[in-house]
Amino acid sequence: MSEVLFYHLDRLPLERVLPELLEKCLERQWNAVVQLGSEERCEALDALLWTYRDDSFLSHGSPRDSAGDTSGKPAQAHPIWLTTGEDNPNGAQVRFLADGAEADNYADYQRVVLLFDGNDSDAVERARAVWNSVKATSHEATYWRQNERGRWEKKG
Repeated sequence: MSEVLFYHLDRLPLERVLPELLEKCLERQWNAVVQLGSEERCEALDALLWTYRDDSFLSHGSPRDSAGDTSGKPAQAHPIWLTTGEDNPNGAQVRFLADGAEADNYADYQRVVLLFDGNDSDAVERARAVWNSVKATSHEATYWRQNERGRWEKKG
């Protein structure tokens, strides 16, 4: 049984939230796969993760790197993998889904994290449909939303 976490983004964009969540995964020594809805978004997050803070970066790879990976690392050696597909070459324990990306298999992951834009009515509707689907399975679903202070709170 996987834990499926729904993150309702209405105060901060994905670019601000995702790096912090990925850092938490790495602190727990979990590999992560980030599945995005488009190649353009994947490329933008690829650049962001190298530069999101002045004092830090998040080491990662993507299928684009596989053809000529400048780090010399095989795909399975990257702690974070960015993709538009359902691949999991690094044996990730956590799968992030963003920008309308969907995955058929949750069972292979300890956690699946669905991040959706709360200011986009289509994204909210898609998240509700996934919520209902997850609730109909044996997976545990939790819903998270930021409070006025910017802290994440688990909602009922």
